[in-house]
Amino acid sequence: MEDIEDVLGAAGLSGGGAPPGLRLPLAAVAVKPKRRSSRVAQAPPQPEAGIPGTQTIYVKTFGCSHNQSDSEYMSGQLSAFGYAITEDPEGADLWLINTCTVKNPSQSAMTTLISKCKNANKPLVVAGCVPQGSQGLKELEGISIIGVQQIDRVVEVVEETLKGHEVRLLSRKTLPSLDLPKVRKNKFIEILPINVGCLGACTYCKTKHARGHLGSYTIDSLVDRVKTVVSEGVREIWLSSEDTGAYGRDIGTNLPNLLNAIVAELPVDQSTMLRIGMTNPPFILEHLKEIAAVLCHPCVYSFLHVPVQSGSDSVLKAMNREYTVGEFRKVVDTLCELVPGMQIATDIICGFPGETDEDFSETVNLVKEYQFPQVHISQFYPRPGTPAARMKKVPSNEVKKRSRELTSVFESFSPYQGMEGKVEKIWITEIASDGVHLVGHTKGYIQVLVTAPDSMLGTSADAKITSVGRWSVFGVVVEGSVAVIEAPIQTSAELQEEHVQNQVEEAGCCATDSCGACACSNEAQPCGPDRCGDALRAPQTCGGDVVTTRQEALQPTLVRRSVDGTTKGSDSTAAHSAGKEQRVEVVTRRGVDIDTVLWCGLAASFAVTVALLALLTSKILSTTSH
Repeated sequence: MEDIEDVLGAAGLSGGGAPPGLRLPLAAVAVKPKRRSSRVAQAPPQPEAGIPGTQTIYVKTFGCSHNQSDSEYMSGQLSAFGYAITEDPEGADLWLINTCTVKNPSQSAMTTLISKCKNANKPLVVAGCVPQGSQGLKELEGISIIGVQQIDRVVEVVEETLKGHEVRLLSRKTLPSLDLPKVRKNKFIEILPINVGCLGACTYCKTKHARGHLGSYTIDSLVDRVKTVVSEGVREIWLSSEDTGAYGRDIGTNLPNLLNAIVAELPVDQSTMLRIGMTNPPFILEHLKEIAAVLCHPCVYSFLHVPVQSGSDSVLKAMNREYTVGEFRKVVDTLCELVPGMQIATDIICGFPGETDEDFSETVNLVKEYQFPQVHISQFYPRPGTPAARMKKVPSNEVKKRSRELTSVFESFSPYQGMEGKVEKIWITEIASDGVHLVGHTKGYIQVLVTAPDSMLGTSADAKITSVGRWSVFGVVVEGSVAVIEAPIQTSAELQEEHVQNQVEEAGCCATDSCGACACSNEAQPCGPDRCGDALRAPQTCGGDVVTTRQEALQPTLVRRSVDGTTKGSDSTAAHSAGKEQRVEVVTRRGVDIDTVLWCGLAASFAVTVALLALLTSKILSTTSH
């Protein structure tokens, strides 16, 4: 094993020119959202072997939106240097796995992937929370690893790994720059980390071993990043961290100050929306009114993820959560009173060590009382090195029983009942996993599935709700209501990147809470507020946890949607030259009958053949007569 500083030498790290990976302009690169397609994808051209910076890299991400942002930054640097990001692990020259340490199943999925990589004899780099928090893990022996605060040096690590060196880069340092190149998984959504680490000391939390103590970005740096991404056409900004509410306490400021500064930079036409990330109760209690005022702003989703973890004060004390159930109630009650249409998501851990039947009953009663539209229900997983791992465990069969019972209670609610017939403004940023619907969100971040052309991605519109399900609602776009915003000017290089569609692999776990609130653990879409967009997923469980934000099954009356997003040249040119909000009609055209086309083609071919035979026969007869 060689340390990367020894491999590169002093000149490579200071004074010897730009560091590897930063030799091209540091512009963010966006790609089209992933969608299912019946067409066979074209294989990217294979680079010449042995030329540094031309290999293909397979990126796989586990974990929360913060992890996803890290992967986007690493992919951006690799792409800027010349590497190709691929979704095909078999065809890749190197695998880059960004890991999550919240729960056993997510780490087990990482171990399985590492074994596959070794069996395929592929060079491997492991990044993220697992190597940072468990450096001595047996599975990481002989593998290049990179820590969570060293993502700006991923190109160096990849280069040396491809040469056959084992590199370990885990030292703590300053926060990575927010202006690094970035390949977004969805070009309309920017995941913006506002701080790393947290101030809590939850007894079950492993993530703090990796992310460490609170470290906040300055307000100026975050505002500058917001200005940049808005100019690039981003339509949703997700503020992400291990605990959003703790922001700024290490640098003499607070979350309301940051939110007000960011909101002031959002477009007045409401084309870009802000979503505030997960916050634990202790750190927003003193700012409830200020945060409520921000949530009422027309450019901010009226939605907040506030984990409760248990409805019992004795369990919360054992977890060292630093708040009571009464304080959690104060947060929820105040926000719901002050913010019209407020939506609260929460997390619950079933079977924490020492949890009694009475404790669990208090949790069930809390869920029944508030009927939260989203609840991430998780079974307790003891993580090595945490105090909770040494506590007396609740029998596993009892933990599973409680998890099933709470899930049944949660699924008995109909939180969106009564929305039928209402007209809601929605912001559309994604394509559903069925390939038929587009995904929009209301001001309260309720997921609305509409059948509409791809040209509506990145727009807002009024939608009439036609039916409601347990996990989302269905609607139709009101004709003439689509707000079309002029797209930012793109360079030819950016357009080429879009066509290549170099996408980061989907995150595999919704570790929205740094203290173990993940509701799934391997290949599922991230749950709840961190990834409601991939709609229409069938009910499933992940790693023993119950995924409580699953999507309603497809209705049998669905119509294939038009993907013809083109507009007439003159209209399009006028809209772009004006640079103002326009109104367009939404038209869903009927798909072409492929059978009719084929039969017509066969008939035409037969007619041509008969004509040719007749002509040939006449020529032969004419020659014979002479």
